Amino acid sequence: MILVIDDNEAVRTGLSFMLKRAKYDVETAASSSEAIDIVRKEEPQLILMDMNYSLSTDGEEGLYLLQQVKIFRPEVPVILMTAWGSIELAVKGMRLGAFDFVTKPWNNAALMQRIETALQLTAKKSEQPHNATFDRCGIVGNSAPLCDVLATVERVAKTNATVLITGESGTGKELIAEALHRNSLRCGKPFVKVNLGGVSQSLFESEMFGHKRGAFTDALTDRVGRFELADGGTIFLDEVGELSLGSQVKLLRVLQEQTFEVLGDSKPRKVDVRVVCATNRDLWRMVREGTFREDLFYRINLIPLHLPPLRERREDIAPLVKHFAKQYTEENSLLPVTLSADALDYLSRQPFRGNIRELKNLVERTILINGNGILGEAEFEKQCPATHDDCREVSTAGLTLDEIEIATIKQAIERYSGNMSQVATSLGISRQALYRRMEKYGLK
Repeated sequence: MILVIDDNEAVRTGLSFMLKRAKYDVETAASSSEAIDIVRKEEPQLILMDMNYSLSTDGEEGLYLLQQVKIFRPEVPVILMTAWGSIELAVKGMRLGAFDFVTKPWNNAALMQRIETALQLTAKKSEQPHNATFDRCGIVGNSAPLCDVLATVERVAKTNATVLITGESGTGKELIAEALHRNSLRCGKPFVKVNLGGVSQSLFESEMFGHKRGAFTDALTDRVGRFELADGGTIFLDEVGELSLGSQVKLLRVLQEQTFEVLGDSKPRKVDVRVVCATNRDLWRMVREGTFREDLFYRINLIPLHLPPLRERREDIAPLVKHFAKQYTEENSLLPVTLSADALDYLSRQPFRGNIRELKNLVERTILINGNGILGEAEFEKQCPATHDDCREVSTAGLTLDEIEIATIKQAIERYSGNMSQVATSLGISRQALYRRMEKYGLK
């Protein structure tokens, strides 16, 4: 049963009609007291709840009702309904445990999709993770932190829920995004990857939504945007923390309405995509600093997935080393190498600030320089940046986030002797994103 709570009779009637046509049982409540009475006596699967009532236009009654609902039925997903002018109120509701929010007037298809997503996620909480058909997409390791992440991936993959993957550069966020897609019902449709760190604000609309010929000076031909290319499938927005505030507004509109406009064409186009975002930045801190929109944060952070750094799952290092050694020798038609026990022990103790990407580069470099045969601790130690004086770990005590980033960039530039491609790769960002950061901090 789905419970609809709204003091507007027309809204209650309209939603009841739509939900009953979709074969759901529906109950309605016109007031908070009536709603609480139903919640106490019955067990709704989902609640659609208005945030403003005639007796409380500031939303306080709605927030209080939400808290009461979560006390009696903490497991029931609640979708809030609010006007565009009350987005801040909806964000407060998300903090108090609401599953999602929609703005009035809503799109019926988009609302039904969110309802189905919420119901699917709730139903899957009791399922056992890691069945035989789960596709790891080449993800190596069996540490407890990694298995926890993969268990969540399996639970949410078959839903349309928006996922935010966080973690340091080089931890494998793109592979997790691909696992979400390949284990979803959209696996036969496109998986489109976009590195937002390399998309400037001026090109954002053209890159993401496309343009018509003649839309601007250099638009010599029509261009299909990334969202349209991903229609029916999944779009992976990497480095979402690099978006400007102006671009954030445009992205939020697409996520909210599931429509977009091609530059040079005023006709809105519908799109059906599952959105997965990733970042190595602290978005909540950016929200507090005013550099990332709070409403967008809650929209993309519906399902948060945090990938721990390699130093927090050291038991995965040995399997990764063996995997990369086998992969590299086969790709380059080399004879297999033997990894000594002391080499694996040595590598398992290294900090690997560049995480899996740094480990992979180290294995390939060591094999390339030493060739075939047995690789021991000495061979890896010669190639391991962690042993060099110019690669000491940056002390973060008393430093701001900007100061830490400046120190990390300087360290990487020194480590790779100014080779900016290698610097960008080691930091897990594009060269364009690296240059923008250097310009921001006045680094040469």
